[in-house]
Amino acid sequence: MSLDFLERKAAISATDEGEITALAWSFASADRYGDIITKGAFSPLPASLPMLFAHDPAQVVGVWEHFAETPEGLEVRGRMFLGQTRADEVRTMIQAGALGGISIGFDKRQWAPRPDHRTGRTIRSLTLAEVSLVSVPAHPRARIRTAKNGAAAVAIAAALNRFASKL
Repeated sequence: MSLDFLERKAAISATDEGEITALAWSFASADRYGDIITKGAFSPLPASLPMLFAHDPAQVVGVWEHFAETPEGLEVRGRMFLGQTRADEVRTMIQAGALGGISIGFDKRQWAPRPDHRTGRTIRSLTLAEVSLVSVPAHPRARIRTAKNGAAAVAIAAALNRFASKL
């Protein structure tokens, strides 16, 4: 199995309890490579998946426990493994605003080249393998869903959304 990795411009936040909610994919537009994933492509949704840092299977920093296709895109919710050194470091980076991206790793089942785009694909069916926290976001419509740790998280969310709107 060969996995594809698509980085998304996604503002994320991590609560003091290590909870993360983010939009991992937006159905509204293509990513910077021209790829579009259609609504329904993620079905069936997994029960859980590893939360990796930078697609590195040696850096499991948590677990994604909820997946939902909304009209806007794929929403994910999970929790970081607090007390684990790397997870604590990643949470600190998120809370400081230094890390704000989501990227998905998947195996495509049904896809076709986009005739209107040089390199893009329309992906109609895939198997989601992992969702990573990354430093370089790519999708302009992804944004924070919840920020439960108060004013600091709301400020981070606002800053990340301002940054994302400029790209």
